[in-house]
Amino acid sequence: MRTLLVARHGETTWNRDGRIQGWAPSRLTDRGQQQATALGAWLDERYSVDRVFASDLRRTRETAAAVGDGYGGLPDCAFDTDWRERGFGIMQGLYADELLDEFPDHDRDASVISLDAAPEGGEGIPTFRGRVESAWDRAIATTDAGETTLVVTHGGVIKVLLAKLTDRDPDAALAEDSQLNCAVNEIRLDGDEPELVGEELTGWQALLD
Repeated sequence: MRTLLVARHGETTWNRDGRIQGWAPSRLTDRGQQQATALGAWLDERYSVDRVFASDLRRTRETAAAVGDGYGGLPDCAFDTDWRERGFGIMQGLYADELLDEFPDHDRDASVISLDAAPEGGEGIPTFRGRVESAWDRAIATTDAGETTLVVTHGGVIKVLLAKLTDRDPDAALAEDSQLNCAVNEIRLDGDEPELVGEELTGWQALLD
């Protein structure tokens, strides 16, 4: 069985405060560290992970390290810029309401990830989707028969992948709220097409209650 696990990073200070992160070097909170360690222990009970990919941003690097601590020894992580969150350029660090004041035509009930504009120094949606799909194709190609690959990435990236896997409208998927921090999605790769068999799995969460 070929399996791909895609996990969101742990809680950061900017998640907690409602700020737009993009590519900023935001760090995990103490809770985020605990989430990631608990995620590692949860994965260790259920999967034999052969390979780890992650976004190269600080919050995913910290998450991958803490997951490894909880797992008891993951393979070395390969960091890849294509697994990054959507870049928001000069808008990084703003609170969501501040960004929406700059783009008043954006639906205030929709995630800022779905913003139909490219902020100065940031990415438009087509560029963002294109690089995520490139990373996805590489992860599939490098997962051999019987192997399990873990990807540690971001909420917006996961929205792109879930839309691809479930035939959801891509724009509607980006407008939804992100999954919980350290939620995991399980994808089977053995059929004619990749199949989502577990969405927003949060077994680690019980360890924090």
